[in-house]
Amino acid sequence: MQLHTEDNMNNFTSVSTFLLLEISEVRELQILHFFVFLALYFTTISGNLAIIVVVAHDHHLHTPMYFFLMNLAMMDLGTVSVIVPKSLANSLMDSWSISYLGCVAQVFFIFFFEASSVGILTIMAHDRYVAICNPLQYEIIMHKEACMQMAVSAWIASILYAMLHTGGTFAIPFCSNIVSQFFCEIPQLLKLSCSDLYLVEVGFLVFGCSLGLGCFIFIVVTYMQIFTAVLRIPSVRSQKKVLSTCLPHLTVVSLMMFSGIFTYVRPPTKTSSDMDIVFAVIYTVIPPLLNPFIYSMRNKEIKIALWKLFGFGHSSKLTSRNVLI
Repeated sequence: MQLHTEDNMNNFTSVSTFLLLEISEVRELQILHFFVFLALYFTTISGNLAIIVVVAHDHHLHTPMYFFLMNLAMMDLGTVSVIVPKSLANSLMDSWSISYLGCVAQVFFIFFFEASSVGILTIMAHDRYVAICNPLQYEIIMHKEACMQMAVSAWIASILYAMLHTGGTFAIPFCSNIVSQFFCEIPQLLKLSCSDLYLVEVGFLVFGCSLGLGCFIFIVVTYMQIFTAVLRIPSVRSQKKVLSTCLPHLTVVSLMMFSGIFTYVRPPTKTSSDMDIVFAVIYTVIPPLLNPFIYSMRNKEIKIALWKLFGFGHSSKLTSRNVLI
């Protein structure tokens, strides 16, 4: 930890190293945290990598639904990889520091991957709406070029969004380098501000949360329309297949959106609480962990493709169906 006073006339401080929240002072609990997070990380990495590999490998899965699913898996991989490995290293080595540039990188990539995930989830909801509610126009609306344009637009918008928040956060002077969170989280960094410049970033956060809430409302309304269309299907089995995936999807999206909004827009407090850590885990770690199970492991086509990839199914015949299962 190195702190260099810029001006004796004030308390502004140039920070070269931040100290992250120590999970526990008890060494045994630190080791427990390491193994719990390691298990979560390994499960998340395995599930999302399986989606990426199987979709890229199996040409039967080269459809818009699986293209966006592969994009979501890549964003989920990025989210956990920005946060969890550093936390694992800190717990294992009992060292809770992170460099200034490392902190900047964490903030940028967290916002990039999280914003991209929200964008892809919104596009996926639109894709399923067109497939189920307007199937005759599906290939015209969701053609290859349109899908690429939507995905690239989500990436570019997320890069600009991440740059906005990163610049707004690290333009402020810090009076302390003690971050009350296990990663560089903007609300905790704003507490360290020495000036009112942090209010600019607060405005950016409110704007960003409004955009996120707008995406969430779009997803909810879209799925309500899908539910309405599905209930008209005479097959009870088809209804159950769609609802069994839509409802868990909405649950995970709701957890991610509301825990994130709660974290970023609530009035700041001087002290951190266990709830801060819980909400941080909910919006950063839990969705990437659950998404592969919700979208893929219960999906018959993905499971058949996995069996074929590992050589256990040689005669399985896939049919490309644009139905959410």
